[in-house]
Amino acid sequence: MSAVIPTSDPSTATASRRDVPVPWLQRPDVQRVFYPAMVAVVLIALWQGLVTAFEVPVFLVPSPARVAQTLVTDAGLLFGALLTTLKITLLAFLCATVLGVAIAFAFVQSRVIETALFPYAVLLQVTPIVAIAPLIIIWVKNPTASLVICATLVALFPIIANTTLGLRSVNPGLMSYFKLNRASRMQTLVRLRIPSALPYFFGGLRISSGLALIGAVVAEFVAGTGGTGTGLAYQILQAGYQLIAALVLITLTGVFLFAAMAVLSRWALGGWHESEVNHD
Repeated sequence: MSAVIPTSDPSTATASRRDVPVPWLQRPDVQRVFYPAMVAVVLIALWQGLVTAFEVPVFLVPSPARVAQTLVTDAGLLFGALLTTLKITLLAFLCATVLGVAIAFAFVQSRVIETALFPYAVLLQVTPIVAIAPLIIIWVKNPTASLVICATLVALFPIIANTTLGLRSVNPGLMSYFKLNRASRMQTLVRLRIPSALPYFFGGLRISSGLALIGAVVAEFVAGTGGTGTGLAYQILQAGYQLIAALVLITLTGVFLFAAMAVLSRWALGGWHESEVNHD
């Protein structure tokens, strides 16, 4: 009588491996937060240690403790300025997104339009905003509108370039399939070109969100108005510990905007596109 050798079922082995709990530090979502946070702690500790060890004057480089103290004592002034800058940034980002997508759609519909107008989009990108911002501020009497226009010009090009590239980066086989089935131009745009362009579009959003913030700060520098309702750029121009504190707020705002666009991209593409699907 022959002995029966039990064989392991691959599906059972796979299921058992999946049931094993993953250590919290090996989870991708935890690593995305934990590792950057550890780097930030090390850098702040190094900053504090160097300033203390070399007795650097506070008016040259304030310590992280002094910056944190300034953020608390001048919270009303700094966060009020942050709201002003953030309002300009978000308005410019919205305008750049709407205009950029509309222009990209126009470029895709006609090669003649793209050939004729794309160089002017590049011209907006390479023209220093500090050179044209004074003219815009003079021509547009409303201060907020002028600052929004300046920031929009800075943030516009990545939306145009990325969305246009995405709308044109269509799988040739799928395009032939749509033509074979006599799909209309609108059906091809909605069902093929737009889904193909979404990863490029969200990549443009990540770049444009930071550029909108930079454009808003640069426009505030050029405007240089004081008093109430001023943004963080005016606080940077002031002497004292508010300089570093305002820079910290601007940096954190930029990181927040980039992270928000990353979360939006993961939410929109995470279920179907390989750029956001976790293969771990």
